[in-house]
Amino acid sequence: MTQETWVGLWLGLAVIAANLPWFSERWLFVIPSQRLKPFWLRLIEWGLLYGLVIGVGFGFEYKMTGTLHFQDWEFHVVTLCLFAVSAVPGFIYRYQLRPLLWRRAGR
Repeated sequence: MTQETWVGLWLGLAVIAANLPWFSERWLFVIPSQRLKPFWLRLIEWGLLYGLVIGVGFGFEYKMTGTLHFQDWEFHVVTLCLFAVSAVPGFIYRYQLRPLLWRRAGR
């Protein structure tokens, strides 16, 4: 695969992973919950997924170049901000659109 394919795959994975905690009521998508998952638990899950995406990105970098380049703190701040912006659609669905749809349906 080309470098562009790997980067596109990683960006797609990042967008999907950023939105996953807002769509699931299971803890880490495995452990079922009897109640709604609280916001702080969703943030923890979101942070773990951010770490996973960064790890996959480092793996892709090593596979493509054979080495890992040192990244300063600015890189991690920028990727965290991009991950947060990617999570906006899921967040809006969970806390704004879904309650509106439930009220309209009479639930």
